[in-house]
Amino acid sequence: MKSDIIIIGGGASGLMAAYGAASTLVTNSSDASVLLLEKMPRPGRKIMITGKGRCNFTNVKDWNEFSAHIRSKSNFVKPAFYNLTPAKLVEFFESAGMPAVVERGDRAFPASYHSTDVIDALVRACHGVGVKIENEAEVASCHYEPAKQMNESAFTVSTTDGRSYTCRKLIIATGGLSYPNTGSTGDGYRFAQDAGHSLTPLFPSLTALVPRGYKQTTPDNQALTESRLVKTHLTTSPNSLIISSTTEMPHHIDRSVPLSELGEKFQNIHLKNVGVQLVIEGSVADSEFGDIDFTDGGIEGPIGFQISRKAVKALVNGSRVKLSVDLKSGVSLTELTARVKDLWAQIDKDPRSRGVREKEKCRILLGKLMPWELIPAFTACNPGIITLERKGRTDTKVWINLPTIAKCLKEWTFDIDGYVGYERAVVTAGGVSTDDVIAKTLESRISPGLYFCGEVLDIDADTGGYNLHCAFATGLLAGQSAAKSLLTPV
Repeated sequence: MKSDIIIIGGGASGLMAAYGAASTLVTNSSDASVLLLEKMPRPGRKIMITGKGRCNFTNVKDWNEFSAHIRSKSNFVKPAFYNLTPAKLVEFFESAGMPAVVERGDRAFPASYHSTDVIDALVRACHGVGVKIENEAEVASCHYEPAKQMNESAFTVSTTDGRSYTCRKLIIATGGLSYPNTGSTGDGYRFAQDAGHSLTPLFPSLTALVPRGYKQTTPDNQALTESRLVKTHLTTSPNSLIISSTTEMPHHIDRSVPLSELGEKFQNIHLKNVGVQLVIEGSVADSEFGDIDFTDGGIEGPIGFQISRKAVKALVNGSRVKLSVDLKSGVSLTELTARVKDLWAQIDKDPRSRGVREKEKCRILLGKLMPWELIPAFTACNPGIITLERKGRTDTKVWINLPTIAKCLKEWTFDIDGYVGYERAVVTAGGVSTDDVIAKTLESRISPGLYFCGEVLDIDADTGGYNLHCAFATGLLAGQSAAKSLLTPV
């Protein structure tokens, strides 16, 4: 079966690459064909779960602000970004029948807040320009052979069920390793290596960080964790990272491992407007301000995700990692200590405090300084705020250490033991080295006619619409570039 352009992968970048290729051909009155091969029963499975099903599909910041949120080489993305700016992407979806709304933080969503609308709009756009989409077509291998003449097929693509396709231009848009149940199982990395490309180190990003004691990491649970991991096999290649199994990732703690008693105290707590410092080997590596969430995975939320990339990379490399949370960023330690002492004096003088034990008064004090649901976790993690002084066998004095409470509010430290892996990480950091890909076209420097786009590339960014926009933008550019290379020069 022959096609002029084949795209492997029907996610965000693959669908947009198919549209970009076919629309370019139609505009230039070419009858060349575009085929998209998707391994799952329907395309866009990962889009469906993005933003908890709401799908924050872009961020409408200009390049200067947008590029600050790209954690890899931002200049590589620049040509794709200007080819498809956030404003153009919003316009594209609206022209495809999907109105959009922009919320706090310049995040754009479908007006319906249904991610399926994003997928439907993309599929409609592809069908409208003649793209053929074949679902349940899992690619097993890609073979490259330089074309002797311009119109000859250069690539042979074979599927796991025995089908074979040939094409003149091939676009790999298979995504990374994150959320493997959506079809992202690292196939594209193997295809890239087979074509001679090297990979930068792969690791989960935008994922939950697991504090010490948060999970029941017993030997039995660890065995359970390893048995549930998705295996990822990549071929060996010089100067590339080889992964034989995600079990080899150090400090990976599967999300399915049960919470400990401490973890249960934290679960479902949301903290707003807090400061977070990432400390690696005793030095501050990152500082952020915003919201964090405690979930069944660990520390997540916008700020938790923001710092997870550096944290995971450090853990994988064997470094000691800590998080320091400042619950009272707006005041200094001196001011907070004075406030804590003043509040304690008010509670002590209150007639209702007569006969109330010191521990209960301490709980009342903490209730004036933090959400009530956070108190059990705070006291469990900071036992030094209460001191017991034994004066005799039956006489014990309870001391409430007010300066210690203030210090713990400003510097609540969490030793990080691990992280949730690809099973629930939002994106995969690392990938096909951008040094071997032309930024202006996304064509391989090693195998002419081969293109890459989306998460399979060494491109990752912060949460907030940045990753999906990079996928759409690189997809469109790769598709357009492949199509233009087929057109006969005038």
